[in-house]
Amino acid sequence: MAEIQQNAARAGRPGKRRAKKMSTRIDMTPMVDLAFLLLTFFMLTTTFAKPYTLELNMPVKSNDPTDVALSKAMTIILGKDHRVHYFFGLNAPKDKAVAPALLQTTSFAADGIRQALTTRLQQQPGLVVLIKPSADSKYQDMVDILDEMNITKQKKYALVKITQDDINLLKTSKPAAL
Repeated sequence: MAEIQQNAARAGRPGKRRAKKMSTRIDMTPMVDLAFLLLTFFMLTTTFAKPYTLELNMPVKSNDPTDVALSKAMTIILGKDHRVHYFFGLNAPKDKAVAPALLQTTSFAADGIRQALTTRLQQQPGLVVLIKPSADSKYQDMVDILDEMNITKQKKYALVKITQDDINLLKTSKPAAL
């Protein structure tokens, strides 16, 4: 609340009388109470941003390597500048019975790797995707490719270390610019 304090009149001074100056003192307690009530109200009624998480189910660790059929494999190599390189099958340059891998380059756009995955899934229902991040790829590329696996409802995929044969394939193949 506010209260007005009056000063006593000065006695014994000759001359013109001045108007009395009133000083005010404002009690800020109710305003502080109101501020804390509003702060508490808004803190309790707001909805906090929910974190977006990617659910990733990992298989039980096994020492036995899993063989993948050549016709059911698709290899995706994450390159630099957010490029995605892929080929169908496995890269086995020493095996003369296997045709050399035909490297194709695309992006993370909807008409890029997503289109390639959905087309291959329609052609080959039991597709296994091998994801190989290179040293030049970024963490965001890995998150993006895992998102693409969820979007295309790809059931079988594996994160695999890139081999020297794959690095040589990237160096020798000069894919067309996007």
